Amino acid sequence: MRRKASILAALATFALVLGPALAEARVGGRSSMGSRGSRTFAPPPVTRTAPDAARPMDRTFQQPARPGSVAPGMAPAQARGGMFGGGFGGALMGGLIGMGIGGLLFGHGLFGGFGGIGSILGLLLQVVLIVFLVRMALRFFRSRRAGAAQGGNAMNRGMPRPAMAGGPNPDAMRRDLHPSGAARAAAAGGGMGAAAAPVQVNPSDFQAFEALLRDVNAAWSRRDMAGLGRLATPEMNSYFAQDMRDLDARGWRNEARDLKLEQGDLAEAWREGNTEYATVAMRFSLVDVTYDAQGRVVEGDAERRETATELWTFARQPAGAWKLSAIQQSR
Repeated sequence: MRRKASILAALATFALVLGPALAEARVGGRSSMGSRGSRTFAPPPVTRTAPDAARPMDRTFQQPARPGSVAPGMAPAQARGGMFGGGFGGALMGGLIGMGIGGLLFGHGLFGGFGGIGSILGLLLQVVLIVFLVRMALRFFRSRRAGAAQGGNAMNRGMPRPAMAGGPNPDAMRRDLHPSGAARAAAAGGGMGAAAAPVQVNPSDFQAFEALLRDVNAAWSRRDMAGLGRLATPEMNSYFAQDMRDLDARGWRNEARDLKLEQGDLAEAWREGNTEYATVAMRFSLVDVTYDAQGRVVEGDAERRETATELWTFARQPAGAWKLSAIQQSR
């Protein structure tokens, strides 16, 4: 009995290893996620702060635009040809699920059995392998779709945009926050169609963006989901909640402190309907540490600062405050 308990404990640990990667425990998981309206699948223009193209979205509620592929009122899964999408990706996922579940139902196991082992050990291992294969395949085909959408909009990558922050000196950054009218129009245009109109971004807006960068990280470190709810869109908060649950499953806690904005640029700002958007590239430094339930450091260094460059998109409604709508990683 003790041997079986040890085996089951090892399998549980193995399943956690195959779950969502949590070595990147900072807010956003160092992934690209959220929505940028009609520009979700178009890369933001490069800037001096983020001279490389942003990574495509790993998680988003938006769907790539495919003329004639989605009928009004059709559920997203139906429009994509089922839960796993159509085409080769959907066929592969269906095959994996069919083989795995079929093998389990008929007693042959995922690959025809593991030398005749018919115990719960074999069952658990098969389930873990199926989940792992499903997640890897979904991520692969989602990245291919996002990459194709990004490639089709490669011409949007224009010249670097005017600096929001001219250097590490905070006073110098604030003096450079307000781009000129011509530069601002160039940053806001983007060529994304008649529905998008330029938006004027002023120094008070940039102060709000810097405050949101600091406040979102602080609320995440406090595990303050109510606070995050006031600072970010419902979509972003759904991702934060999931990431927090994943951390809780391991008994981990992430803490980001002493955050300092080093430099920032406005990439683009535009309006769609009643919603205004602004995407800002920001390079910032902070102390980022992840602890386990016993208070031991499992990632990061409590005595060392690290630097990150991310593109944050903010959205607001008329007379409303800016909220975090997306985080993208710089390549």
